[in-house]
Amino acid sequence: MEFKGLDPRLSLIQNADLNGKIVLVRFDHNVVKDGEIKDPYRIDRSFGTLYNIVERGGRPILMTHVGRPRDKKTGEIECKPGDSIEPVVDYLEHKLHTKVHIPKFNIDEKHGIIGIDTSINLAIRNLRERKIGGIYLPNTRWFQGEETEGEIRDKFALQLAGLADIFVNDAFGSWQPHASTYDITKYLPSYAGFLMQQEIINLNSVINPQRPFMAVVAGAKYDTKIKPLYAIYEKVDYLILGGVIYNTYLCAKYGINIEGITEKDIVAARDLVKKDEANRKIIELPFVVESDTLESKTEGKYRTISIKDFREGNKYKYILDIDPESFKDPIVADSISSAKTIFVNAVMGYTPYFTAGSEALDSTIDHNRIAIKMYGGGDTLQEFKNLCPGLYLSVLDNTQYYFFTGGGTVLTAIEQNSPYGLKPVQALMKTGT
Repeated sequence: MEFKGLDPRLSLIQNADLNGKIVLVRFDHNVVKDGEIKDPYRIDRSFGTLYNIVERGGRPILMTHVGRPRDKKTGEIECKPGDSIEPVVDYLEHKLHTKVHIPKFNIDEKHGIIGIDTSINLAIRNLRERKIGGIYLPNTRWFQGEETEGEIRDKFALQLAGLADIFVNDAFGSWQPHASTYDITKYLPSYAGFLMQQEIINLNSVINPQRPFMAVVAGAKYDTKIKPLYAIYEKVDYLILGGVIYNTYLCAKYGINIEGITEKDIVAARDLVKKDEANRKIIELPFVVESDTLESKTEGKYRTISIKDFREGNKYKYILDIDPESFKDPIVADSISSAKTIFVNAVMGYTPYFTAGSEALDSTIDHNRIAIKMYGGGDTLQEFKNLCPGLYLSVLDNTQYYFFTGGGTVLTAIEQNSPYGLKPVQALMKTGT
């Protein structure tokens, strides 16, 4: 099986000799929160690679990160049960009817798992002898060497490499160059899995889109999205903003104050306002929902307001959603209906209480029958599934829709103007034959 549109330098799993080999596979199964799987979509998307490995005689050792257990300031790692991969293993065993072993290693109170010891050797022997279907390593971010630097990290990468004959990276959503996604490629023949390949190919539709190209971008913070937002702005014909990003833009353009929006971000957003005065790409959503509180959606404590009523110096409470009427506005509706490529990395409202804007956005986009529609990011996909379950199920296999497994990865690739600039992907272009 070959995918068209990939850089020929990329090492592909279909070109690897897997028969009788232990295959270490890095997935992005980061779908557990507080001990529960919120949405198994990323796991389900990895089944193709997993099946291919086993069908061709490989024996799989799986790994993924879950959450952010490492304190960036202190470097301490807290191995909480809520960040365990056990729910993922339970799901795999239920779906695949096989036994998956989780090795147990000593956990240091402050440094997490120091390393991989020889206690795993029996499980590897059982894996080779097909007494078990797979091994799933603990959360990679529980290991001290995963995100640190220097000798500890290199030792961890070597320990990982010592478990297997071949490395396969299928973790498109894990774009950071950590030990389990990047360093390990120095020590093992390394290949891109099928999901990784599909994501790279579909990224091309965002980086080199059919026009008109519309993007919908939202976020809880403005400062973390500035660089990718500017990169997207340069590519699009139309741009719709939502969430805190839209609120910050409104403050900067109209000279108003919205609760929760900092002066620092407003100053930063003025550059975008100035840029758009010349290019006119931003499609403003005319009706927003103001709320007195973040804690709930309480009758009498929220209201729809029009941006036409904004006056310099006006102060507003929290703006937590887009009123669905915004998507009936002729300018908004026409820009969405005329687009030939639509990329969405956005939750329009403050979840879980304010969801009408996201639901209206997804429904309006679906009415466009000509566009390629691409959704990026776990939160975006989760909202789509929760708010429009019927639509979600009906379009999962629709060739006009594509759901990326990593929103941050897509934004980073757009910023770099290529998926091949991502460090873990670069590493797969240097190793393997």
